[in-house]
Amino acid sequence: MKIRKPNLSFWQIFNMNVGFLGIQFSFGLQQTAVNPIFSFLGAHHEDLPILNLAGPVTGLIIQPIIGAISDKTWSPRWGRRKPFFLIGALIGSLCLFAFPFSPTLWFAVGLLWILDVGNNMAMEPYRAFVGDKLPNKQLSFGYQMQSLFVGAGIVLANASIFLFQDWFGAEETATEAVKSIPEWLYYSFFIGAVLSIATILWSVLKTPEIPPSENELEAIKKHNALSLTDRIKTPFVEIMDALKKMPKFMWKLSVVYLFQWYALFVYWQFISPMFEESMGFDKSEALSQAAKMNTTYNLSTIVFALALVPLALKFGGKKVYVLSLFLTGIAMLSIPYIQDPLLVILPMVLFGIGWAAMMGIPYSMVSKIVPQERRGVYMGILNMMIVIPMGIQTLTFGPVVKNLLDNSAVNAILFGGVFFVIAGVLALRLKEPKMEDDDLVVPTGEHEIDRF
Repeated sequence: MKIRKPNLSFWQIFNMNVGFLGIQFSFGLQQTAVNPIFSFLGAHHEDLPILNLAGPVTGLIIQPIIGAISDKTWSPRWGRRKPFFLIGALIGSLCLFAFPFSPTLWFAVGLLWILDVGNNMAMEPYRAFVGDKLPNKQLSFGYQMQSLFVGAGIVLANASIFLFQDWFGAEETATEAVKSIPEWLYYSFFIGAVLSIATILWSVLKTPEIPPSENELEAIKKHNALSLTDRIKTPFVEIMDALKKMPKFMWKLSVVYLFQWYALFVYWQFISPMFEESMGFDKSEALSQAAKMNTTYNLSTIVFALALVPLALKFGGKKVYVLSLFLTGIAMLSIPYIQDPLLVILPMVLFGIGWAAMMGIPYSMVSKIVPQERRGVYMGILNMMIVIPMGIQTLTFGPVVKNLLDNSAVNAILFGGVFFVIAGVLALRLKEPKMEDDDLVVPTGEHEIDRF
């Protein structure tokens, strides 16, 4: 006999998402510290986009494949999604510890590739994990809780950067900082290495997974009975078949994502160089200011993430999402014209509201319309819609900023703001999916009890 997925308490949903804190601390370091490290090691402005190719490529390859594999995985002891959390977190932890010791640019770039493999392996099944556990009426809350931890992880990462710079970086002159990676930056990466594995372990130990239904178990057994060659082919076959049957809503969302994520990658790459140009900061000061900016918008994300849930329920996720894109565009278009290091932080409140919506609402809308047995692969495909624009940006924006934008980081940020406005206009075309009945699951006795 089948029953509906049970409603979970606030703390059960909280514990389920704690692992996102460590994953996003790592992404926070990537957003703020990795490109300055590349600069410390000799990279130029036009080099930054191509040096960030690791994120799009690994996301494009790893996330849909891991999603498809996790859909066909079940272990009574380890679960369906959890093994991938743990392996990805361990890889990420080791890379974060090693990153500040990078002796050359090529070494740091290579570590970024491995780090992104680990982060993507941990993050993709996490998106599916929330959809697996929660009934439809709690999906918005579950994904906005992830947004809260996205903000919290990135806040801690960025706060650690500017606090350590303030506490331990005073004796390092600007000249010295340009020649090598500053020692105060090491500590942020060490904290990230610990959080990466510790927070994932918290969620793994606190949150049991719902076992597959009888039909799903039968499909998994058939898959495991295949030859090794056929099992290797299966994820790719699943991805192609899912693309053919993908809901029209996701195709429209992919066009919005093209402009949204292109613009976000521009922001992360050029916000620190922009302060060197607009305020005359040296590289160390610019890194610290960028960290304050990113801390502010992620604090805003923490404050507004759960507040967006009733707004999305009342007005619809689409309207909240569209507004978020316009607010983020306004923020980026205003930043280059503010010369005060404190006042320039104010637009980041708008940016943070946008970030909170972008990291939660599209996932909840998509999760409602994709089949349970393919949630992992569709969440992987949704991530493909993120990393493809990032890949396009890494390949195209170097020549754009050099030849069309006068090699100016200020112009790059303005360019990103325009792209956010375009994304908002395109999002008006989205037709929000209708709420369907909750998925049914087989009763599981003690497995259904989350531990606080």
